[in-house]
Amino acid sequence: MKHQSAQRVTMLAGTIAGVLFAMPAIAQQAPSAPPAAAPSAPLPPGSPLIGRPEGNAAAAKLAPVAPPPIPTAADKLPTAKLKLPPGFNVEVYASGIPNARSLRLGDEGTLFVGNRFIGKVFAITKKDGKTEMKTIAEGLHRPNGLAFHKGTLYVAELSKVWRFDNVEKNLDKPEKKLIYEDLPKDEAHGWKFIAVGPDEKLYIPVGQPGNNVLNSDAHAQIRRINLDGTGAEVIARGVRNTVGFDWHPASKQLYFTDNSRDWMSEDVPEDELNRITKVGQHFGSPFCYQGNLLDAELGWGHKCSDYVPPVALLGAHTAALGMRFYTGSQFPAKYKNGAFIARHGSWNRSTKLGGDVIFVTFNKDGTVKSQEPFITGFLVDNNYIGRPVDMQQMKDGSLLVSDDWNGAVYRISYGKPKVASR
Repeated sequence: MKHQSAQRVTMLAGTIAGVLFAMPAIAQQAPSAPPAAAPSAPLPPGSPLIGRPEGNAAAAKLAPVAPPPIPTAADKLPTAKLKLPPGFNVEVYASGIPNARSLRLGDEGTLFVGNRFIGKVFAITKKDGKTEMKTIAEGLHRPNGLAFHKGTLYVAELSKVWRFDNVEKNLDKPEKKLIYEDLPKDEAHGWKFIAVGPDEKLYIPVGQPGNNVLNSDAHAQIRRINLDGTGAEVIARGVRNTVGFDWHPASKQLYFTDNSRDWMSEDVPEDELNRITKVGQHFGSPFCYQGNLLDAELGWGHKCSDYVPPVALLGAHTAALGMRFYTGSQFPAKYKNGAFIARHGSWNRSTKLGGDVIFVTFNKDGTVKSQEPFITGFLVDNNYIGRPVDMQQMKDGSLLVSDDWNGAVYRISYGKPKVASR
């Protein structure tokens, strides 16, 4: 037993000596790497977060701004906080309209309202001082696009276009007919803005299917079709995402807003106002933005001079959407044949821009002469209290503005403000 105890002491001493001898070497080794974090789930195709810089704390805070889940009550709408030029007034035309976006006016005064999220199309009527809202279509997928022409309402969802004939006579039981479905089904920039042009054709945009991608020939364009859905023709390419266009009252040329790409920087590229002067023009996306900025990823081997430059820049990430030329006579003469543009407001910018309506004037040759604020106040302390989307001129020359954040439509008029009766 004495011999075994001596062996154990000797072995213990050797073990301690070995550890002490190895300590300097252990101290010089790099510490073991922590276990690798589980990989995050891949983003779905077309996600607006694709391309967001990794490891950037400021960029990590930026994401699309979700609207309130339900429309704002009429007495809580921000009309008192909105600012307009002297002589203009703003009032609530209609409220309680979920995700109110595209506006179209019927021949008999019915206001049709589309949306991106609810899947319904609404009709707003006014009679004897009362406002009534009816659902004329439901179960649609992103029915953002509306057009009205000679008694017929056209509705564009993500990949289909429907027509509702004689719709104002059948608001309680309208019947729809599918006229066109040769459209991509991509969610990214898939919602539509549509309109009937002076040539009696229906114009339909197809957005780029992602933030900044080499798209197929079926994307990044504006098409036009006959009113029965036949005769599809591409009239413009290089259009990343237009959600608003109109024709100049004099020249009949088509002007359209276009949202430039995300994640290049906070200050570029700017959104654009473009003009089509002939069929087949290319406006740059995804190779060149704002007319003078080659894309850092896809611009290699291209020149901005190969593409049609914008007639105006509308601010970085302002989300310029609806645009309408003003042809009425209620507003002062300076507004005649100028254009109102709704800037929905940025989300991928630390200091937000937009959240307003601007007014643009034009030279005789169709170039832009000036830009100025028209409605401000939707953006307060870098937070939205409203987000304008589209405009619609009324027969009396007043202007309606939709606000999808609050689910409301405002009426802008000029003259002495109305005084409520006592």
